[in-house]
Amino acid sequence: MGRNTSTGGILEAMVLPALNHGGYVWEKQVNIGRRPGGGLHKVDAVIAKNSRKMLLSLKWQQVGGTAEQKVPFEIICLLEAVRSGEFEKAYLVLGGEGWRLREFYTSGGLRNHIEYAPEVEIMTLESFVGKANVGKI
Repeated sequence: MGRNTSTGGILEAMVLPALNHGGYVWEKQVNIGRRPGGGLHKVDAVIAKNSRKMLLSLKWQQVGGTAEQKVPFEIICLLEAVRSGEFEKAYLVLGGEGWRLREFYTSGGLRNHIEYAPEVEIMTLESFVGKANVGKI
């Protein structure tokens, strides 16, 4: 039996109530086009407030695994979506306690390799929920 790697429960329980409280409207599981190299690019949510449209991608890592390795490619995909002009910004939110590289990612360590700011912001789940809750994303 495989592990449950779904972020749906976290999205429903923590992120969406915070977005609601912060005055955002959202749509879950949105296909926003194609990833570089093919394949559909589905984000966890498209968020909107005051005519701003933003993307949310949530990666959950409960125990060590492959989510860490997927972060750089997800940044590339989110960058491409934002640079298409339809979205103002993207948030890549890292939740769970299984990350070895979470501090590296959230402190900007990848910027030495991929220039993604200001289009993509990498945050912890706690930081994102706190900002969303008060309407500051």
